[in-house]
Amino acid sequence: MRPKPDPVGSGQESVWSYPRPPIVVPSARRVVVRFGGIVVCDTRRALRLLETSHPPTWYLPRADFVAGSLRPSSSRGSSFCAGKGMASYLDLVAGEHVAASTAWTYLSPTAAFATIADHVALYAAATDGCFVDDERVRAQPGGFYGGWITDDVVGPFKGIPGSSGW
Repeated sequence: MRPKPDPVGSGQESVWSYPRPPIVVPSARRVVVRFGGIVVCDTRRALRLLETSHPPTWYLPRADFVAGSLRPSSSRGSSFCAGKGMASYLDLVAGEHVAASTAWTYLSPTAAFATIADHVALYAAATDGCFVDDERVRAQPGGFYGGWITDDVVGPFKGIPGSSGW
């Protein structure tokens, strides 16, 4: 059963207006990821994956991460998404700090999502903070999904209790 969308204010967008299947939209907004006390990524070349009921999943160019801050995960190898293909998991690393399997990438995504190749998404909750235009993002509820919630996106969001059928 589809929930009632939250009211949309000026400058906001509803996740209930996002399409299914999802689409990828480029963004020139500044995205910064902090981990282990340092900035591990700073970019204005992010991609937002928009899907009904989900806050955007931000895909950041792998080239914009600090060298050595991403490595293949030894604890989680891969998972499969019917739309995007096979995801490979990555650890986020900053000196002695490691967030295991907190990031993922599609090395050979399906044709529909070819633009996310060479990009990395990550769970915001596992970092010191992820920021979009200086706003600290909030993690999508539930721990399974990797969406980032900002003040300009309204829900309700997939991942809250009772949302498994959305």
